Parts: sequence; C-alpha cells; structure tokens
Amino acid sequence: MIIFKHVETLHATSLRLYIIIFLCTNICFAQIDPNDSQLALEYYKNKEFDKAAALYDKLFKNTNSPIFFEYYIQCLIELDDYKTAEKAIKKQINKNQSELAYYIEFGGLYKSQGKNPEMLGQYEEVIKKLQPSTNQIINIANTFIRKGEFDYAEKAYLKGRKLLKGAYDFNMELASVYQYTRNYQQMLDEYLDLLVKDDNFIQSVQNRLQNIIYEDPEGSLEKMLKTSLLIRIQKYPNKSIFCELLIWLYIQERDFHNAMLQSQALDKRFDENGERLIVLGQLALANEAYDIAVESYKYVINLGVSSPFYLQAKFEFLSSLYQKITKTIYKKQDLLDLEINYLDALKELGETKESFNIIKELAHLQAFYLDKPGDAIERLNRAIKISGIGRDQLAEAKLELADVLLYDNQVYDAIIMYAQIENQNRDNPIGYEAQFRKAKVAYYTGNFKWAQAQLDVLKASTSKLIANDAFELSQLISDNTALDTTEIPMTILARGDLLLFRNKDSLAVLTFDTILQNYSTHSLSDEILFRKAKVFQKNGNYSKAAEYLQQIVNNYAYDILGDDATYYLAQLNEIKFRNKEKAMALYKTLLLNYPGSIYVVDARKKYRILRGEEINTQEKPERNIFME
Repeated sequence: MIIFKHVETLHATSLRLYIIIFLCTNICFAQIDPNDSQLALEYYKNKEFDKAAALYDKLFKNTNSPIFFEYYIQCLIELDDYKTAEKAIKKQINKNQSELAYYIEFGGLYKSQGKNPEMLGQYEEVIKKLQPSTNQIINIANTFIRKGEFDYAEKAYLKGRKLLKGAYDFNMELASVYQYTRNYQQMLDEYLDLLVKDDNFIQSVQNRLQNIIYEDPEGSLEKMLKTSLLIRIQKYPNKSIFCELLIWLYIQERDFHNAMLQSQALDKRFDENGERLIVLGQLALANEAYDIAVESYKYVINLGVSSPFYLQAKFEFLSSLYQKITKTIYKKQDLLDLEINYLDALKELGETKESFNIIKELAHLQAFYLDKPGDAIERLNRAIKISGIGRDQLAEAKLELADVLLYDNQVYDAIIMYAQIENQNRDNPIGYEAQFRKAKVAYYTGNFKWAQAQLDVLKASTSKLIANDAFELSQLISDNTALDTTEIPMTILARGDLLLFRNKDSLAVLTFDTILQNYSTHSLSDEILFRKAKVFQKNGNYSKAAEYLQQIVNNYAYDILGDDATYYLAQLNEIKFRNKEKAMALYKTLLLNYPGSIYVVDARKKYRILRGEEINTQEKPERNIFME
C-alpha cells in the first residue's frame, strides 16, 4: 500500500459553525421562509435578542429543528428571561423525554445562572440515559461540543463505546475531541487504535494528522507520533500499516533517508519487488533529494531483471542522476561518469523506442554539458530512424536535434529542422513549440522584426504556456526596439540569451552586466535581473536569486515580469526557505495584482494548500520552477 497525502481541514474554532451549517442544510426549507432564518441570524448577530427570539420561536415551531430551539433558548438567556427559557425546555422534555438534547439545554440554562451542581446533574442524567444508538451518541456528543462541554462529549463517546460493545468505537470522533482539548497523546492513541482494527482508514488519519503537524512548528507532536509508532511497530510486527505511517511521517519531515530505510525494510519483508522504492524515488526527486532518489532506484535495479519495475527503475535512475549532477554544482568528471552510465545502459537495452528517453537525455548531456555536439547529432539522427518510433517521439528527437544544431552554430540547419517539425505537427503543442523556437532563433540573431511577426501569430496559440512565452518575448522586442534610436542593448541581451541557451551561464551573466554598465537607465534592467535570478536559482544559490527577484517586485512590479518575479519568489519562500507566511503573502499579491497572469490558477491552489484547505488530487498545482 503506497500512501499519498491530502490535507483535511479540521479547526476547533470552526467546529460550531460547521455543525450549525450542517444541521441547517438538513432542514426542510419548504416549511419556512428562508428570509426569516436569515433575518433571525442578523438580529442575533446585532444583539437584538428580543426580535431574534420571536423569529427563532416561530422557526422552531414550523420545523422542530433543534438548532432553532438552541438559538431561541440562547436569546432568552441573553435577555435574562430564565423563566420563559425554563418553561420552554420543560415543555419539550415533557413532549419527548427520550430527546436528551433538551436535558443539555437545561444544563446550559443552569450554567448561565451559575448553578453548577444543577448543571452537572442534568449532564450526568444525559450520559446515564444514553442508548446503544450510534446516531444518538454522535448527536448528543455534538451538542455537548457546541456548548463547549468537551469533557461530557468525551464521556458520551466512551459510554457509547461500552454500549455498542465493539460495533463502533468512535475513534475518529474521540480523536477530534482530544485534538480540541490538546490531549494529543490520547488523540494519537485513538487514531492508531483505529488502524489496528481497520487500516483502510489510513488516508483519513493522515489527512487529520498532516494539518495538525503543519501547525506544530516546534515538532513536539511529530516526536510524540514517532514514539507512538515505534511502540506499535514492536507490538504489531506483522502489521505494515504503522511502518507505512512512519514512512509518511519521515516524508513530512523531509527525512527521506529514514523513509528510504523503512521502505527498504518493508519491501524485503513483504516481497514488493521495489514498487515502494519507485514511489519514494519519485517523491524524493520532486523534493530535490537527489541522492535518495538515486539510491532508491539503485535498490530496485539491484533486485534484478526479474523485478517488474526493473526497466522503470533503470530509466528513472539515469534521469535522477542527470538531475542530481546538472542541477547542482558539478565537476567535469561527474559529467563524464554520467555519460558512461548512459552508454552502459544503452549497451544493455539497445537503441529502441523503449530506451528513447535515455537516448535523448544522453544527446542533450553530450551537446550542452560535454560540448560534444557531433556525437549528439549522430545519436539523434539514429534515433529518428528507430523502427516503430512513435510520432511524438520522432518530433521530440527532431526538436532536440534542432536545438543541438543551434548549439553548434548551424543556424540555417536548425531553422530548417524547426520548420519541418512545425509543418509536420500543425495545430498541436509540439508544432507550436517548434514555431516558437524558430522565432527565438531570429531573436538570437538580431532579426527582431521577423521574430516579432512569428511571435504575434503564436500569441493566439491554444497552448497557454507557449502563448504566454510568445507574448512576453514579443512585448520585450516591441518595448525595447520601437522607441530606441539604437538596438545595441537589445542585441546584447539576445546574445546573452543565446549563451544561456548554450548553457554558458557565466558568460551570459557577464554579457548582461555590460548592458547595466553601459546603459544603466535602460528599460531592460528588470529583464536582466530576472535572467540573473534564474541563473543563480539554477545553480543552487537561492538567496542570491531571491535578492534579484525582490528587486523586481520592489522596483518593477508594474512591468511585464512583475507576476513572474512574484510567483518565482513565492515558490522560493515556500519550497526552499520554508517561509509559509511570506509565500502566502506573495501568492495573494499575485492573485490581487495580476488577475490575468498565467500563474493565477497555480497560485490560488498553492495559497489554499498553505492556508490548510483540502485540495483535490486532480487540482494540485502543476508548476514547480525547480523542476523546469
């Protein structure tokens, strides 16, 4: 069983409102005027309790809804009209003595008058009269919770547990009560006891715990949970569910090393053929825990070709190793060792459509990192001729080949290849991508007018990302060539961008700096800051990247890169700096100030997740700047 997390919001402060809304939505509104309910609530909020009481009395008589009766009694208490309240409660008890919620109302009435012994007497009577009915017990406990009587809610559930004799133990409900009262050890015990009986509740338990742990910056709850899990693992050695939960906890802590050790132990114990390590490797890679990803896939590879996950592990191992080396500070020998790994894999697997991604990644490595464009071109030309290769794979191979040709300064041949891909893939994303890259070649070589004409066509592309990129580059050209008497700064910027494309980052930064030195007041300043931020982010210097992005947010928020800088800075704070509050503030700024931005959808989802809302799996944010 491989577990993924979702967020479940369950705040004590919102519980009463939740229950009120739930009950109100189950009222038969055909019997009442909705305006009366709304007006009564407005009177109540405005402390016009006499008017509210009259309306709630009417609403209760029409619907017999307990929630309206509770409001009615509360209004009378606020008016110090205890006699009327007592008379109304007694009337309901006489009509239906089995409805225990009215006894709780009586207890609340005594409490408001300072008659604590009488209050306790009523509450104890309720507990005494409970029947072996799940619905009754839950309703009574919820009524106690609405009154803030958590101890009696606990008593109701514990009495119900005895009455139902194992048919239903109220673990989730009791855990919630213990959460509200901050009895965290008892809360954890209830959740873990539930998993002993039925491990199908693992997702619900994780949902509850994930939000609580997130709000526990000191980590005391994590330590408590870890201790509890280790005790349960020893007590129930044949149940994997507690190891599952421990792995999940390690992942919450970003402790991928211990998560991997536990995963390996479970894999061996239950003979899972490495599936668990495949999932962990993917998760570790997404969190830039490259060493753990590599080790996880290596574990599966070492299981041998008999494992059904062997090929997948082989492919993902190489991709992880590639990202580990190219997205961190590396030495030339690291790249050469990586090339050997790719070549060895191709010797084993052959150059087939199944090994296509390995071929493409190796070609990119050879051209853009090892400066072997000739080897890359030869390899990609062979890939294009692979028997049975799919249409999309063919287009991807040609696109990579065109990029390598451009890297190798074979500009004309690159343009021809991009045009060929465009013609063979009209009205689909890879065709638009080829057209966009062809336009960028014109931009790199200083043919700004022709580039802009192509980009203006692409602004209507059905691919939102390409349309946005085309719009931004077109706008860049338009803003910095139309009004200037010289195109020199723009030409230098394009030259620097071509160096970035060729993976010559340090030369690109030097090129950009010449613009700042010679044209210090030029409108390209924010563009240069953004490019430098991306270079430092790519090379792992996140603090420096954040400095440049913050300069754009502070000084150029009105310009075209304002939303880009805000989004990138938000992701740095969320993912790298773990500054939840600043990340939320930046996402909110983006939503308010850039409603038309391409980042709005993702920013809204990320903001909701950080705020503690539950997000459907299909709605999860798609963009992560550190994986681009």
